[in-house]
Amino acid sequence: MKTILFMIACLAISALLAQEHSSNAEKEKTVTTHARGTFDVKVTPDPSATKDSVPGRMLLDKQFHGDIEGTSKGQMLTAGDFAKGSAGYVAIEQVTGTLAGRTGSFALQHSGTVTNGAQELHIKVVPGSGTGQLEGITGTMMIEIKDKKHFYDFEYTLPAQH
Repeated sequence: MKTILFMIACLAISALLAQEHSSNAEKEKTVTTHARGTFDVKVTPDPSATKDSVPGRMLLDKQFHGDIEGTSKGQMLTAGDFAKGSAGYVAIEQVTGTLAGRTGSFALQHSGTVTNGAQELHIKVVPGSGTGQLEGITGTMMIEIKDKKHFYDFEYTLPAQH
């Protein structure tokens, strides 16, 4: 009986060590970091939309500078009255370029509101959207606008390169 209990204890310890080793190996496969820089953005009405379209439809064209060097194209839906300080938008954009020496693309999903001038914005990498050397990317982006200049802070995780 003691031999069986000893064997069960050894198996349990072996399983725990294997699980810990597997967990550590997974942690080594990814790296979380920040990318920062600026971007220029051109927002134009979607030519297929009418003047009175609700929601409003806009096209996005961006040029990223800094830790991300590349471009993006996207589409945005809007509602509310931005001029009066309260509105909302959703958007998807496809970013193509170089990040941390890796080339590829990924999509960003935006969800934003402005309530009496106070902005709330959530931007997240669309799961499974990474291509090329950016395959497997996850992350979130923050945007800040100062003196009409756009800044980004992108916290992201990429699988380790082999």
